[in-house]
Amino acid sequence: MGIDVARFSGDIDEDLLCPICSNVLEDPLQAPTCEHAFCNSCITEWLTRNQTCPIDRRYLTIDALKPVPRILRNLLSRLSLMCDNEKHGCPAVVKLEALQTHLLECEFNPKRPVPCSLGCGITIPFDELKDHNCVRSLRIELVNMETKVATLQTENAETKSKISEQMRQIQVLKDLVRSICGNNPAIRALTDQMEADEVVRWSNSLSRARVTRWGGMISTPDAHLQTTIKRSLSESGCPAHIVDDLMENSHERRWPPGLCSLETRQTNRRQYENYICRRVPGKQAVIVMACDNPHMDQNTFVLQPGLVMIFAHGVEQEQFPVVNVPVPEPRNTTA
Repeated sequence: MGIDVARFSGDIDEDLLCPICSNVLEDPLQAPTCEHAFCNSCITEWLTRNQTCPIDRRYLTIDALKPVPRILRNLLSRLSLMCDNEKHGCPAVVKLEALQTHLLECEFNPKRPVPCSLGCGITIPFDELKDHNCVRSLRIELVNMETKVATLQTENAETKSKISEQMRQIQVLKDLVRSICGNNPAIRALTDQMEADEVVRWSNSLSRARVTRWGGMISTPDAHLQTTIKRSLSESGCPAHIVDDLMENSHERRWPPGLCSLETRQTNRRQYENYICRRVPGKQAVIVMACDNPHMDQNTFVLQPGLVMIFAHGVEQEQFPVVNVPVPEPRNTTA
């Protein structure tokens, strides 16, 4: 598809127009015999259905197309047209040959990359700046980098130097997160609220589960089992800032008093039926989220942000509709 004629200033020579779309030629190609020129995309689409020139019906295939002469390319490059960002307020009229360079620098380009000025330094598209959250973005960066480190550790022992550099960068990012939160209580409060809302939305997205055999609980899951569950949590959309905490809470050493030993688990087994459980997708495991269980004894049976229980068997998905925990209304953070 060519470039809209209406964007150009002055009259356009007919030889510079595509006979198929009637717009100014874009990335043009020509037929070798009759030398008719067309937009690359226009003639390619035409030839997938017809093997003839659209103008004189001579035999033509995609493989036979060739670049247009230099003189035609020069004529096209000298045409003047409005910037792509005219609708966003850009008044510039530039030569076609300079358009791509201008777009990279155009201050009206909503997708131009800009560095965050609030402290994290991450480069993001301008139109996403208003919704940018430094701490959340840095935490996502941390999770991505930690994943890369774990991959490097398992794939190749010769990458120790790369791992060390990644670990150094992770520590720098962690220090930056602490610095931003410590120096700006308003950002800390806003981030905490956003993260809490994100946890509730994710929890609501999971199916309710019913445990039929509490005796099948695995109190000390091995590393392989924990890795499998962690991967499932991440794939389900679990907020990055709680994944590690949830997996730490899958081991008996972190469990609350009502679960901390075999004796207490046997004593309190009937209490567990009051838990609201969410199923880890595709696994014999459930999550008991703190936001779902305010009715349980907070000091005895609930752990922040939630408790992962892995079972050998006995987890079923509930078949009836459930009422989800409401996400709190956003707080007014303007002064």
